[in-house]
Amino acid sequence: MSELKIGVIGEKSVAVTMENTAIAMGSGTLRVFATPSMIALIEGCCAESVEEALPAGITSVGTKVDVEHLAASPIGSSVLCRSKLVEYDGRRLEFEVEVFDNVGLIGKGKHTRFTVDAQKFLDKAYAKLNK
Repeated sequence: MSELKIGVIGEKSVAVTMENTAIAMGSGTLRVFATPSMIALIEGCCAESVEEALPAGITSVGTKVDVEHLAASPIGSSVLCRSKLVEYDGRRLEFEVEVFDNVGLIGKGKHTRFTVDAQKFLDKAYAKLNK
């Protein structure tokens, strides 16, 4: 485990396949990288960038995504997210993100995560089933 620091960089990439297109995700009718897939890539990139610096039993959960999807990426493209932790305030983590395909920038924005005790978080979520 390392210490969580402002400026930590994350990178995560995916190939554009039929499974992560707009038509497959139900967010559109075209065979291009879906906005929900881009959001999942962003969340994963940010989460993974800080996970090893968190204490045992603590994880982070996404609470806000504010991104622009600027360009389409066809099946066969490779998509890369780069994240940077720009603010860490108690439990709140703020990231700036950029997403690129083989040609250039396809998305940009901000993502907010909060650190939580994993077991307490799950206990609270599953308690809803008993109400």
